[in-house]
Amino acid sequence: MKLGIISWIKEEDFKEAQNKGLAFIELCVNNRHKEFLDHVESIKAYSEKYHMPIGSVGRWGEDKITTKGIREEELAIDYALIEKAAYLNCNIYITGCNYVADLSYYENCTLAIQYFEKLMEYGEQLGVKIATYNCRWNNFIHSDPTWSLIHGYLQDLYIKYDTSHCIYAGGDYLSEAKKWAHRFIHVHIKGALIVDGERFDDPPAGLDQTDWPAFMSILYAKGYNGGLSIEPHSENWRGELGKKGVDFTINYMKKLIL
Repeated sequence: MKLGIISWIKEEDFKEAQNKGLAFIELCVNNRHKEFLDHVESIKAYSEKYHMPIGSVGRWGEDKITTKGIREEELAIDYALIEKAAYLNCNIYITGCNYVADLSYYENCTLAIQYFEKLMEYGEQLGVKIATYNCRWNNFIHSDPTWSLIHGYLQDLYIKYDTSHCIYAGGDYLSEAKKWAHRFIHVHIKGALIVDGERFDDPPAGLDQTDWPAFMSILYAKGYNGGLSIEPHSENWRGELGKKGVDFTINYMKKLIL
């Protein structure tokens, strides 16, 4: 496994990742797709200059389907991002699918399958694999039974997994990993802390309640050998404290990587 970090497209982002001894940068494009697409050449140059590959490219939170079917304008954006991911020698593209309340669960799943089939077909031509994320942000393909239905049908659709989303939803992340880690293609490393039954903070991994050694053991048992991407997410761990938190997580996770 390789350890990287979610960052952005400035030269200092690549330089800092290199200085910290990380193996890759993850780019969560989201609603910044125009900025990303406009700077692909400089991103490629920084990646090569600092020997810092792009581990994955992703787009969270956007509507993919409506009562009228697939949103063609969103599909075009995803195609463009997949194409540029391939240009950057990145072979993982991550996105989700919204749930349309006026449609049945069956109709939502059917449209989502059609959407991902299009992404998978396009990605296959360019050597890019498609994954869903388990974040609940405008995405209903985050756990069972939807995984069993959609990923069960689309055998080459992968999963980007983040333990914190399962924890905050009251799920069992070790059980999910046991069942689905063979389909994981990318993993986020983000702490989770619940106090008085409520989400309190997303502290650095290793300073939280996640059983990281047990989770990593399942990944090893299931043959996972992909990226582990640190996600600095806490509103409390910012500035100098945030930098120390990232360094702590790097040192902590490196001890778990064999």
